Amino acid sequence: MTWATRSFFVFDACIMIYKSAAEWKSAEHKRVLFFGMSGVGKTHVSTVLRNAQSWFHYSVDYRIGTRYMDDHILDNIKREAMQVPLLAGLLKSDSIYIGSNITVGNLELLSAYMGKPGNPELGGIPYGEYKRRQRLHRSAEFQSIRDTADFISRATDIYGYPHFVCDSSGSICEVVDPNGRDDDLLSDLSNQLLLVWIRGDEEHFSKLLERYKMAPKPMYYQEEFLDLHWREFLSMRRVAEDEVDPDEFSCWLYSKALKSRQPKYEAMARNWGVSVDASDVVSIRSEDDCCEMIADALDSRRTSQDGRIAKGV
Repeated sequence: MTWATRSFFVFDACIMIYKSAAEWKSAEHKRVLFFGMSGVGKTHVSTVLRNAQSWFHYSVDYRIGTRYMDDHILDNIKREAMQVPLLAGLLKSDSIYIGSNITVGNLELLSAYMGKPGNPELGGIPYGEYKRRQRLHRSAEFQSIRDTADFISRATDIYGYPHFVCDSSGSICEVVDPNGRDDDLLSDLSNQLLLVWIRGDEEHFSKLLERYKMAPKPMYYQEEFLDLHWREFLSMRRVAEDEVDPDEFSCWLYSKALKSRQPKYEAMARNWGVSVDASDVVSIRSEDDCCEMIADALDSRRTSQDGRIAKGV
């Protein structure tokens, strides 16, 4: 076996449901999963496809909030309501009920539950409680991503949709091993959907940060990453845990995550799928636009792969 041939098998270890633009375009059932930072355009392009009326739109964040975190969210609201005598009495007598109204486009209730660590007078919660909620979110996110396969079947068998789009969470790269070719969850996903990374640039990151400051989205961070930056922030600001400005810390941490997640997303695309530019996603207005963009990405990957084989790398 020559080195060039050996390299081909290593590079071709990425098993994708569609190996070429032609396969994608002719597929009777198109199935795609978009991943990337929150705010990069996953929901936009997924909504465009859903509006074409032949695509089932599965939102991982929506599933997290309505299936796996719903009880935690509502219990927390009830605890707050029990602090108000009038509401406490009405709740105990079953005169009122509390429900959530999470939608694909409105995750504020989930964000509010996840909270921000720091000064309680500024709306912060204790760091230990914040970490507990992070662990709950990790479990919910992992299971919600795993549920994708079940929803692919349900979308076809129950509703008759020929095509399927998964609008994944921004922190999918934190609950899988992006560099591991044997990651079970990524392997299962890539056998059923085409994984597409929506890739941003520095200019786009600045816009995402500004957007996050105005409307924070639910975020999960690996515990080691969170602890490291929490200690760094306390030292940098020379404050105690209950003196931290929760808004300042959460925005600072989000900016760190923007950079730390890029190589993880890149590894996921390299090992398991393809990539498209966020600037192209913004201009998507129709199903045809999206399908052509993905076809171009598949062609680009094939061209890159052929070039690597030719060079023996």
